[in-house]
Amino acid sequence: MADTLKIYKTVEGVVTSEFEEEKSVFITHIKHVESEEEAINFIEEISEKHKDATHNCTAYIINEVPEIKRYNDDGEPQGSAGLPMLSVLEKSEVSNVCAVVTRYFGGKLLGKGGLVRAYSKGVSDTLDNNIILKRPFFVVELIHSYTVLGIIENYIYINENQIEVIDKDFTDKVKMNLYIKEEDFDRVSGDLINMTSAEININIKEEVMLFSK
Repeated sequence: MADTLKIYKTVEGVVTSEFEEEKSVFITHIKHVESEEEAINFIEEISEKHKDATHNCTAYIINEVPEIKRYNDDGEPQGSAGLPMLSVLEKSEVSNVCAVVTRYFGGKLLGKGGLVRAYSKGVSDTLDNNIILKRPFFVVELIHSYTVLGIIENYIYINENQIEVIDKDFTDKVKMNLYIKEEDFDRVSGDLINMTSAEININIKEEVMLFSK
Protein backbone atom coordinates (compact mmCIF):
# COMPACT_ATOMS: atom_id res chain seq x y z
CA MET A 1 0.00 0.00 0.00
CA ALA A 2 2.74 2.47 0.91
CA ASP A 3 4.48 2.00 -2.45
CA THR A 4 1.50 3.37 -4.38
CA LEU A 5 1.60 6.86 -2.84
CA LYS A 6 4.64 9.09 -3.18
CA ILE A 7 5.77 12.39 -1.72
CA TYR A 8 5.65 15.24 -4.25
CA LYS A 9 5.85 19.05 -4.39
CA THR A 10 2.70 21.05 -5.07
CA VAL A 11 0.69 24.02 -3.74
CA GLU A 12 -2.19 23.96 -1.29
CA GLY A 13 -5.50 25.44 -2.45
CA VAL A 14 -5.18 28.46 -4.74
CA VAL A 15 -2.23 30.89 -4.61
CA THR A 16 -2.06 34.17 -6.51
CA SER A 17 0.22 37.07 -7.42
CA GLU A 18 0.05 40.19 -9.59
CA PHE A 19 2.52 42.58 -11.18
CA GLU A 20 2.65 45.25 -13.88
CA GLU A 21 5.05 45.27 -16.84
CA GLU A 22 5.05 48.20 -19.29
CA LYS A 23 1.46 49.01 -18.25
CA SER A 24 0.26 45.44 -18.91
CA VAL A 25 -1.13 43.80 -15.76
CA PHE A 26 -0.34 40.12 -15.20
CA ILE A 27 -2.43 38.19 -12.66
CA THR A 28 -1.44 34.61 -11.83
CA HIS A 29 -3.56 31.94 -10.19
CA ILE A 30 -2.10 28.51 -9.40
CA LYS A 31 -4.26 25.74 -7.95
CA HIS A 32 -3.68 22.25 -6.61
CA VAL A 33 -5.63 19.84 -8.83
CA GLU A 34 -5.96 16.07 -8.72
CA SER A 35 -7.00 15.43 -12.35
CA GLU A 36 -7.02 16.95 -15.82
CA GLU A 37 -10.75 17.53 -15.45
CA GLU A 38 -10.12 19.67 -12.34
CA ALA A 39 -7.45 21.61 -14.24
CA ILE A 40 -9.79 22.31 -17.14
CA ASN A 41 -12.56 23.39 -14.77
CA PHE A 42 -10.16 25.78 -13.01
CA ILE A 43 -9.05 27.26 -16.33
CA GLU A 44 -12.67 27.82 -17.31
CA GLU A 45 -13.40 29.41 -13.93
CA ILE A 46 -10.51 31.90 -14.15
CA SER A 47 -11.17 32.61 -17.83
CA GLU A 48 -14.80 33.44 -17.00
CA LYS A 49 -13.72 35.61 -14.06
CA HIS A 50 -11.34 37.51 -16.34
CA LYS A 51 -13.29 37.27 -19.58
CA ASP A 52 -12.53 40.92 -20.30
CA ALA A 53 -8.78 40.22 -20.21
CA THR A 54 -6.64 40.16 -23.34
CA HIS A 55 -5.28 36.67 -22.64
CA ASN A 56 -5.69 33.84 -20.14
CA CYS A 57 -2.65 31.62 -20.75
CA THR A 58 -2.37 28.24 -19.06
CA ALA A 59 -0.12 25.34 -18.11
CA TYR A 60 -0.62 22.30 -15.92
CA ILE A 61 1.07 19.10 -14.78
CA ILE A 62 -0.99 16.17 -13.49
CA ASN A 63 0.70 13.43 -11.47
CA GLU A 64 -0.58 10.41 -13.37
CA VAL A 65 1.10 7.57 -15.26
CA PRO A 66 2.07 8.70 -17.82
CA GLU A 67 2.37 12.27 -16.51
CA ILE A 68 0.04 14.78 -18.18
CA LYS A 69 1.50 18.13 -19.29
CA ARG A 70 -0.45 20.74 -21.23
CA TYR A 71 -0.11 24.44 -22.07
CA ASN A 72 -1.94 27.08 -24.10
CA ASP A 73 -0.80 30.51 -25.35
CA ASP A 74 -4.38 31.79 -25.70
CA GLY A 75 -3.56 34.10 -28.60
CA GLU A 76 -0.10 35.23 -27.52
CA PRO A 77 2.73 34.53 -30.02
CA GLN A 78 3.51 30.81 -30.15
CA GLY A 79 5.93 29.74 -27.43
CA SER A 80 5.81 33.07 -25.58
CA ALA A 81 3.40 32.20 -22.74
CA GLY A 82 2.14 28.68 -22.08
CA LEU A 83 5.42 26.86 -22.74
CA PRO A 84 7.51 29.20 -20.52
CA MET A 85 4.89 28.78 -17.80
CA LEU A 86 5.13 24.99 -18.10
CA SER A 87 8.94 25.21 -18.02
CA VAL A 88 8.81 27.03 -14.66
CA LEU A 89 6.49 24.34 -13.26
CA GLU A 90 8.89 21.65 -14.48
CA LYS A 91 12.00 23.36 -13.09
CA SER A 92 10.22 23.80 -9.75
CA GLU A 93 9.48 20.05 -9.78
CA VAL A 94 5.82 20.54 -8.81
CA SER A 95 2.97 18.22 -9.73
CA ASN A 96 -0.83 18.34 -9.63
CA VAL A 97 -0.82 22.08 -10.32
CA CYS A 98 -2.64 24.26 -12.82
CA ALA A 99 -1.41 27.78 -13.58
CA VAL A 100 -3.40 30.53 -15.30
CA VAL A 101 -1.71 33.84 -16.09
CA THR A 102 -4.16 36.56 -17.07
CA ARG A 103 -2.91 39.56 -19.04
CA TYR A 104 -4.63 42.89 -19.36
CA PHE A 105 -2.83 44.58 -22.27
CA GLY A 106 -1.47 48.02 -21.40
CA GLY A 107 -0.93 49.33 -24.92
CA LYS A 108 2.80 48.64 -25.28
CA LEU A 109 4.15 45.56 -27.06
CA LEU A 110 6.63 43.54 -25.02
CA GLY A 111 8.11 41.42 -27.80
CA LYS A 112 8.45 37.66 -27.58
CA GLY A 113 11.37 37.83 -25.15
CA GLY A 114 9.50 40.23 -22.89
CA LEU A 115 6.43 38.00 -22.92
CA VAL A 116 8.50 34.91 -22.06
CA ARG A 117 10.00 36.76 -19.10
CA ALA A 118 6.64 38.13 -17.94
CA TYR A 119 4.73 34.84 -18.08
CA SER A 120 7.65 32.99 -16.47
CA LYS A 121 7.80 35.63 -13.71
CA GLY A 122 4.08 35.28 -13.04
CA VAL A 123 4.40 31.56 -12.32
CA SER A 124 7.75 31.82 -10.52
CA ASP A 125 6.59 34.63 -8.21
CA THR A 126 3.40 32.77 -7.35
CA LEU A 127 5.20 29.54 -6.53
CA ASP A 128 7.77 31.39 -4.42
CA ASN A 129 7.26 30.47 -0.73
CA ASN A 130 4.06 28.58 -1.60
CA ILE A 131 5.47 25.17 -2.55
CA ILE A 132 4.44 22.49 -0.07
CA LEU A 133 4.78 18.72 0.08
CA LYS A 134 1.96 16.25 -0.25
CA ARG A 135 2.86 12.94 1.31
CA PRO A 136 1.32 9.63 2.43
CA PHE A 137 0.03 9.35 6.00
CA PHE A 138 -1.46 6.34 7.75
CA VAL A 139 -4.74 6.80 9.58
CA VAL A 140 -3.94 4.91 12.78
CA GLU A 141 -6.20 3.82 15.63
CA LEU A 142 -4.70 3.54 19.13
CA ILE A 143 -6.56 1.73 21.91
CA HIS A 144 -5.04 1.88 25.40
CA SER A 145 -5.76 2.33 29.09
CA TYR A 146 -6.04 5.63 30.96
CA THR A 147 -2.86 4.88 32.89
CA VAL A 148 -0.65 5.53 29.84
CA LEU A 149 -2.68 8.43 28.40
CA GLY A 150 -0.34 11.13 29.72
CA ILE A 151 2.74 9.37 28.38
CA ILE A 152 1.17 9.00 24.92
CA GLU A 153 -0.11 12.58 24.79
CA ASN A 154 3.32 13.92 25.74
CA TYR A 155 4.95 11.77 23.06
CA ILE A 156 2.48 13.02 20.44
CA TYR A 157 3.19 16.61 21.44
CA ILE A 158 6.96 16.11 21.12
CA ASN A 159 6.50 14.48 17.68
CA GLU A 160 3.86 16.88 16.33
CA ASN A 161 5.64 17.14 12.97
CA GLN A 162 5.05 13.42 12.36
CA ILE A 163 1.75 12.90 14.19
CA GLU A 164 -1.61 14.71 14.15
CA VAL A 165 -4.56 13.79 16.36
CA ILE A 166 -7.84 13.35 14.45
CA ASP A 167 -10.11 12.57 17.41
CA LYS A 168 -10.32 10.89 20.82
CA ASP A 169 -12.99 8.70 22.37
CA PHE A 170 -13.12 8.08 26.12
CA THR A 171 -15.03 5.00 27.32
CA ASP A 172 -13.66 2.14 29.41
CA LYS A 173 -10.48 2.63 27.37
CA VAL A 174 -9.05 5.53 25.39
CA LYS A 175 -9.36 5.33 21.62
CA MET A 176 -7.38 7.79 19.48
CA ASN A 177 -7.32 8.22 15.73
CA LEU A 178 -4.12 9.75 14.40
CA TYR A 179 -2.44 10.77 11.17
CA ILE A 180 1.13 9.41 11.19
CA LYS A 181 3.57 10.01 8.36
CA GLU A 182 3.99 6.72 6.52
CA GLU A 183 7.78 7.03 6.64
CA ASP A 184 7.70 7.46 10.43
CA PHE A 185 5.15 4.76 11.27
CA ASP A 186 7.57 1.96 12.19
CA ARG A 187 9.56 4.21 14.54
CA VAL A 188 6.46 5.77 16.13
CA SER A 189 4.66 2.46 16.64
CA GLY A 190 7.82 0.95 18.13
CA ASP A 191 8.17 3.87 20.53
CA LEU A 192 4.51 3.59 21.60
CA ILE A 193 4.82 -0.14 22.22
CA ASN A 194 7.99 0.31 24.27
CA MET A 195 6.76 3.21 26.41
CA THR A 196 3.48 1.46 27.24
CA SER A 197 5.09 -1.96 27.80
CA ALA A 198 3.02 -3.24 24.85
CA GLU A 199 -0.26 -2.34 26.60
CA ILE A 200 -1.60 -0.73 23.44
CA ASN A 201 -3.34 -1.80 20.25
CA ILE A 202 -2.14 -0.06 17.08
CA ASN A 203 -4.22 -0.52 13.93
CA ILE A 204 -3.63 0.99 10.51
CA LYS A 205 -7.06 1.89 9.09
CA GLU A 206 -6.12 3.46 5.74
CA GLU A 207 -3.53 5.49 3.87
CA VAL A 208 -4.23 9.05 2.71
CA MET A 209 -2.34 11.89 1.04
CA LEU A 210 -2.05 15.08 3.10
CA PHE A 211 -0.29 18.44 2.76
CA SER A 212 2.77 18.64 4.98
CA LYS A 213 5.98 20.58 5.42
